[in-house]
Amino acid sequence: MAKPKGLDTARTRGSIDELPSGALRVRVYAGQDPVTKKRHNLVEIIEPGPDQLRRARAARDRLVAQVEERRNPRTSATIDRLLERYVDQLDVAPNTLELYRGHIRRHISPFLGMLKVGVLDAEILDSFYAELRRCRKHCSGRSGVDHRTSRPHDCDERCRKHVCKPLSRSSVRHIHFILSGAYEKAVRWRWVAYSPMKQAEPPSASPSNPQPPSPAEAAQILNEAWRDPDWGSLLWIAMTTGMRRGELCALRWSAVNLDEGRESIWLRHAIRKENGGLVEAGLKTHQQRRIALDPETVAVLREQLERARNRSASLGLELESAAFVFSGAPDGSTFLVPDSVTQRYERLVRKLGIHTTIHKLRHYSATELIAAGVDVRTVAGWLGHSGGGVTTLRTYAAWVSEAGQRAAGGISARMPSRPEEPTPLERARLDPRSPL
Repeated sequence: MAKPKGLDTARTRGSIDELPSGALRVRVYAGQDPVTKKRHNLVEIIEPGPDQLRRARAARDRLVAQVEERRNPRTSATIDRLLERYVDQLDVAPNTLELYRGHIRRHISPFLGMLKVGVLDAEILDSFYAELRRCRKHCSGRSGVDHRTSRPHDCDERCRKHVCKPLSRSSVRHIHFILSGAYEKAVRWRWVAYSPMKQAEPPSASPSNPQPPSPAEAAQILNEAWRDPDWGSLLWIAMTTGMRRGELCALRWSAVNLDEGRESIWLRHAIRKENGGLVEAGLKTHQQRRIALDPETVAVLREQLERARNRSASLGLELESAAFVFSGAPDGSTFLVPDSVTQRYERLVRKLGIHTTIHKLRHYSATELIAAGVDVRTVAGWLGHSGGGVTTLRTYAAWVSEAGQRAAGGISARMPSRPEEPTPLERARLDPRSPL
């Protein structure tokens, strides 16, 4: 488009063009998009009005300065280097750290890793998020095969034609949070002047849908599991306490108090993966918590303790207070492997024709507590949710709403009867000034 009279005609960085509407379009070349490989421009529209040309030139100079800042940031470090330093300083659970490293390795580094930290902007991020939602394996778009293993093998029915599947919304948001945290550090370290993540638009969070097993399904699961009393006890404790599987596997008798009036479990440890192995470590939220026990759960634990003592005595051993409550060893000296617990549970529910997972037993516990009228803050502490109940409220909003409806009904039932509405004649006699 030709430059109209009055606009700059000298060769300068960027251009100012007049649109049919009379507005001016300012365009500055900012390099190549690292995701799509297309030409990348910064564009701004200046609407008609006083000093329009002056405002357009100022916008052009500002965009040129932004490009210069990106091309010549305060550091030559790449995004890969920034993420490496950021992750090394994170104080999170090992599982979370492993998740972050996986996202960086598989999704961030291939597209953004070699860019200088000052180059990233909102437009590049939009292209990046669009790619993540196109195909989680970042295929070229050509037909291919998803092989069952990367090692040499003979293909069989497990090697299937590739079908593009988007990365889940939650995973894209995890990646956004990783980059946001890293760029907050970069601003503090004065690597960049500002964080481009504030202009990014990650996908909205998917609505929470816990889908706990129904009471009837829970009864089926327990009845089948109780063929092995130890296994039935584990699932009972999971349902009534909402403990995570790693917490169940790490539970020791020393953390269980069965004394009358003080019946409780003091959770301090969990089994989790770390450096390629399983270790007994602190809880996910780094906060210990106490769970009060109901009489029936106390009875289940007492029976479990009696069985453990009898097994140890039959081998001439003594059950120590530090023994694990659920163990494959007669003396309780070893913990169960969380993945093995999950696999056994999956076989159980598959046999019963119930579609659920062991994690949903936490949802079952939470929804039953809320249905019983327990407040959200107490449920959050029970489950070990941080944030003062925000996570709990977001996850179980539907059940909280349902409990609220029941509470409203309860208030209504306790209210006195409504007085009868007076007739117009009575109203006029009681309040002659009232027009009604």
